[in-house]
Amino acid sequence: MEEITFYVQGSAPEPYRVTFIRNGGNLSAYCTCRAGENGMYCKHRFQIMEGLTDDIVSDNTTEVQTVSSWLPGTDVGTIYADVVAIEREIGLLKRRLAKLKKDLAQAMRD
Repeated sequence: MEEITFYVQGSAPEPYRVTFIRNGGNLSAYCTCRAGENGMYCKHRFQIMEGLTDDIVSDNTTEVQTVSSWLPGTDVGTIYADVVAIEREIGLLKRRLAKLKKDLAQAMRD
């Protein structure tokens, strides 16, 4: 079992503690923010998984790469890859929809 803990500055005065634990093919991630403690989406965990270090206030930002390397082959990594793919599709669809709305508005002026 391997464990890495980061301290991340969020909206609270005190930094949140974000902990990743890898145990074979299982990856767990915990955050002390309200969302994380309630088992909901927590941007602090996702930012680290995305490789972002901006809000990390602990001196171990280089370990973000280690967490990223843990993702492939884990249960979390599989689901996370699906989330990233769907977010990418949504971005493309939003841009396509915006263009179509612009084209529609233009067509209505003829």
